[in-house]
Amino acid sequence: MRFFRLTTAALALSASAALAAQDTITLGAVLEPPNLDPTGGAAAAIDEVVYSNIFEGLTRFAADGSIIPGLATSWTVSDDGLTYTFNLADGVTFHDGTTMDGDDVKFSLDRARAEDSTNAQKALFAGIADVTVVDPLTVQVTLSAPDGAFPFKMAWGDAVIVAPESVDTAANAPVGTGPFKLSRWVQGDRIELERNPDYWGPAPALASATIKYIPDPNAALAAMLAGDVDAFPRFPAPETLDQFRADPRFNVNVGSTEGETILAINNKMPPLDNVKVRQAIAHAINRQEIIDGAMFGNGTPIGTHFAPHNPDYVDLTGISGFDPEKSKALLAEAGVSDLTLRLALPPPNYARRGGQIIASQLRDVGIETEITNMEWAQWLEQAFRGKDFDLTIVSHTEPADIGIYARPDYYFQYGTEAFIALMDKLTVTTDPAARSAILKEAQTIIAEDYVNGYLFQLPQVSVVNAKIQGLWENAPTQANDLTGVSWAD
Repeated sequence: MRFFRLTTAALALSASAALAAQDTITLGAVLEPPNLDPTGGAAAAIDEVVYSNIFEGLTRFAADGSIIPGLATSWTVSDDGLTYTFNLADGVTFHDGTTMDGDDVKFSLDRARAEDSTNAQKALFAGIADVTVVDPLTVQVTLSAPDGAFPFKMAWGDAVIVAPESVDTAANAPVGTGPFKLSRWVQGDRIELERNPDYWGPAPALASATIKYIPDPNAALAAMLAGDVDAFPRFPAPETLDQFRADPRFNVNVGSTEGETILAINNKMPPLDNVKVRQAIAHAINRQEIIDGAMFGNGTPIGTHFAPHNPDYVDLTGISGFDPEKSKALLAEAGVSDLTLRLALPPPNYARRGGQIIASQLRDVGIETEITNMEWAQWLEQAFRGKDFDLTIVSHTEPADIGIYARPDYYFQYGTEAFIALMDKLTVTTDPAARSAILKEAQTIIAEDYVNGYLFQLPQVSVVNAKIQGLWENAPTQANDLTGVSWAD
């Protein structure tokens, strides 16, 4: 009888431990962020850790892509469309215990729009003329011109609210207002988060979360099957999905993202500054072959820099349809022969696998490539910031970001005066029908200028333990939002 009591007690302790374990989660990820400061870095991998988990903005994206309140519980717009008044949540503190109030909002927005700002999306803040703190919980933002998309812009990860006391250490020791705090970063391996006990909003169900970095597809497969990883929101081995679909322990989701996957072309690098050469490259590309070979059939062909699920999308794939003979003719018209181009490939499989396929397709029309496989930090420094490349493959996961084509200093170096003027017109246009017409015109312009080779819309392919609920199936922004994630009973 005594033995029975001891065994029962041991079982009870074991059961208790098992239940307690269900408030933790381990996510798999391919790309480790170069730092954890979303206001000073361009890598999507930053937001995949910090968005809505560590840092919060005035507004935020919901799972369906709608804009909902964040640190601002509500806001109003003046009749002339120039002044947004944000009402801030009361009782918000940063992870270090300092109060978040209107002064921090003003500091964050003024810092992001400053002349010396290093914010990767500085253009989001260009329309701000003034930020005034009315009282600790009320901030007025005055714009230089009406901008109906301003709440949308404030939902980006680049627009999170930071404090002057801690912003200088945000890269490695981020201090936000979110429901999770950074617990530990073992660089090259994992990032650990823990629940913020002083969070101002509803407490998350998870007590802790680990993001484990597994760039190798075979290792990702093994980790999921072994249970070392509970979910892989951007699973890097799509060729194995049928194996998971047949296993009741897992759910497989194929959702949408904002990620336009492109063969980016350096428009200032001769002979790529010749539109006929860019057109020849575009017609050499067989999109479906890339989708089948690199993504195992997962992906939607695109002909411009716009998401197919967006109501303003125009299918322009026919403008740059696969036509190798036309490609050869265009190269001849441009007087180009014996062309060799540098193809820089960052780590994601869509880039590495897709790059090999594109290199073969270009070879078929007489263009050779020199492939360089780059780690993410090297790609950001050389290709993105240094503009030292001819071709590269990357997925732009920022939402509704066609405005980047109005930036002459952006890494593919387009930014014509006509396109800049069109985006300026879009900014001051509030009528939905007129905005739609402008966006459709913008899509057509960059397609007909063959600014880049437009490949496919990146799917959100995830493999998840069947007992986990609340992870985003679609990706309206680059995030692993853990605020609504829990384990089923």
